[in-house]
Amino acid sequence: MKFAVIVFPGSNCDTDMYHAVKDELGAEVEYVWHDATNLNQFDGILLPGGFSYGDYLRSGAIAQFSNVMTEVVKAAREGKPVLGVCNGFQILLETGLLPGAMRRNESLKFICQSEELVVENTTTIFTSQYEKGEVISVPVAHGEGNYYCDEETLEKLKANNQIVFTYKNNPNGSVENIAGITNEEGNVLGMMPHPERAVDELLGSKDGLKLFQSIVKSWRERYVAAT
Repeated sequence: MKFAVIVFPGSNCDTDMYHAVKDELGAEVEYVWHDATNLNQFDGILLPGGFSYGDYLRSGAIAQFSNVMTEVVKAAREGKPVLGVCNGFQILLETGLLPGAMRRNESLKFICQSEELVVENTTTIFTSQYEKGEVISVPVAHGEGNYYCDEETLEKLKANNQIVFTYKNNPNGSVENIAGITNEEGNVLGMMPHPERAVDELLGSKDGLKLFQSIVKSWRERYVAAT
C-alpha cells in the first residue's frame, strides 16, 4: 500500500506522518506538494497538521482551493482512505468532505497535551484493530479544535455511526466530546488528536499505530477480494 502525505505551505506535522508510515508501519509513502494534479498512484491520502497558508481567514479555508484538493476529493469519491489530522481535519471540513466546522478552543488557549480518547466505532477502515470502548492515549496540539455542528447534523452523525473517537475529558469544548468523525461512506476520517505522534512507546504511547495498521489491513482485504 502506498500513501501520500500532502504538504501545504505551513504544514509542520508532515514529517511526523511520514515517519509513522515509513518507519513504524513499514509502508510505502511519499510527500506530495499542494500543487499536484494527480494522486492516482496512491492508495491512501494523509492530510497532516500544521498551519496551512498560515491559517489566514480560517484554519484550512485557503488550503481547500489548492490544486491537490481536487484530487483528494476525487480519491475520496473513489473510496480510497483519506485521513485528515488536526489542520488536515479542518481542511476536510472546509472542502465539505466532512460535515461541521471548527471554532476556537473554549479556553481560547492553545492546547498541547496527551488526551484519552474513547473508540466509539470499530467498524471503520481506520479502527478495526481497536476494541469498542477502548481508551487510548493520543496527543493534541491545537488552538481551533472545538468541533461544532448543528443539531440536525449531530443526529445524522449519531444515526450513521460516524462518530469514531470522543474525548474522555473534553479539552476544547467540542460538541458531544467529539474528537473524530467519518463521512457517511466511512472512508474519510477527520480527527484533531495526532495518532502519528503516538506510534512508539518512546513517544509516550503507541496507541495511534493501530489506526494506520487498520487502514493497511482494510486495503489488503479489499485488494485480495478484488484480485
